[in-house]
Amino acid sequence: MKKYVWLFLIFSYAFVPRLCSAQATAQSEKNTLDFSLLRKDDNISIVEPMNAYQRLKSIPIGNNATLSLGGSYRFQTESFINEQFDKNQDQTDYWFLHRGMFHAHLKMGSNFELFGELNSSLINSREDISPVQKDELSINQLFARYRVNDSFNVLVGRQNMRLGSGRLVDVREGPNVRLSFDMAQLQYEDDNTKLTGFHAIPVQQQAGVFDNDSFENSETLTALYWTQNWTTNTNTDIYVLHKKEDNKTWNVGTADDNRTSIGLRHFGSWKGLDYNNEFVYQLGSFGNQDITAWTASFNVEKKFTTTHPFTLGIKTEAISGDTNGNDTTLNTFDALYPRGAYFGRVARFGPSNLIDVHPYVETKIGKVAIAFDYVAFWRFSTNDGLYNPALILDYPSVNTERFIGNQIGAIAAYQVNDFLNFEIESNVIFPGAFLKQSNQGDTLYHFVFTTEFKF
Repeated sequence: MKKYVWLFLIFSYAFVPRLCSAQATAQSEKNTLDFSLLRKDDNISIVEPMNAYQRLKSIPIGNNATLSLGGSYRFQTESFINEQFDKNQDQTDYWFLHRGMFHAHLKMGSNFELFGELNSSLINSREDISPVQKDELSINQLFARYRVNDSFNVLVGRQNMRLGSGRLVDVREGPNVRLSFDMAQLQYEDDNTKLTGFHAIPVQQQAGVFDNDSFENSETLTALYWTQNWTTNTNTDIYVLHKKEDNKTWNVGTADDNRTSIGLRHFGSWKGLDYNNEFVYQLGSFGNQDITAWTASFNVEKKFTTTHPFTLGIKTEAISGDTNGNDTTLNTFDALYPRGAYFGRVARFGPSNLIDVHPYVETKIGKVAIAFDYVAFWRFSTNDGLYNPALILDYPSVNTERFIGNQIGAIAAYQVNDFLNFEIESNVIFPGAFLKQSNQGDTLYHFVFTTEFKF
């Protein structure tokens, strides 16, 4: 473990000052340096004369092509106390996560792009390792993009993907290993409209070197997603997503799950309030049962411009669960591929069979961003269990209690510069009647420290 920390410190000492110098030069020339969550969308200005960093981002290949190189390294120390709400269970006090990513972005003329990204995600000092914590070496992304004309693009290959605000399909940035899809998609875009159609197969992560399972047709996702900007303050997403997954397990049992999600997202601003609301209805089949499930999500926040600006907000969701395990209808909502850290990086509960109320406050003092939040959780249906963020049944329905618990969280982040960021997050979950009557009544404590360097 210590060698990874020392390597990171040496790397930071050797290269961060140079990058900071390059950043200062870029800012003096009024350049843009903006790293995106999806690094293919980085916005980095290149002007003459180029400094050392800009030369790394624009390497000429022949007369009509350029190559851009970049990457990131993320180090995390994570600790749980009573991870399963039971102080009598054996538990690891803390562990260390490392994620290194390196990408190359080739642009040939104005019509063709090739993007490739390697990933190495490691974990130390933990025995019970999940698939989203370790992947020694893999191809995270490798895809080609061809611009047919000013409006149409074709993309083929392995990609990370986020749709809308990431409620149903997300990159899964919180966990150590991102989610990738082998997919083909067609995009249309103009000033106010974006349409995307695709067929995707999720990559099944394995822990070794270049051993991930590809093109496993037991699980597929097909979609049509339309985003419309009606005015500067009013926008909608309207979409249809069809997911097929063999041998899916819900509280009622295991069977093939075929479901279609029809959704509407309305987002924008109104009288000084920012809003992001979404409704999804699902239908299909689960074995010999029909599927009827739904979710409604509401998020409203207000920004206050005082001496120290801050934001107050509230989120709330109702996510259906199965109302009767003995009938011919399954009501458990499938959130498909949601954010791994859906309710903070403590990540104990996933978005199925859930009601939550989630107020929060955010502010920034200089380079330090601070956030506090509180979440109250209930089961939507007392006949369905409680699922983790991967939508795996963690807490079966063994009693009729509805209240799950209270969660309190705090985050403090320090942005050193555009390349380097530090963050510490803490969460405490106080179990409610459902967990207590399931013999999981001890308070859970969670801490995570994150350092991330991007270039």
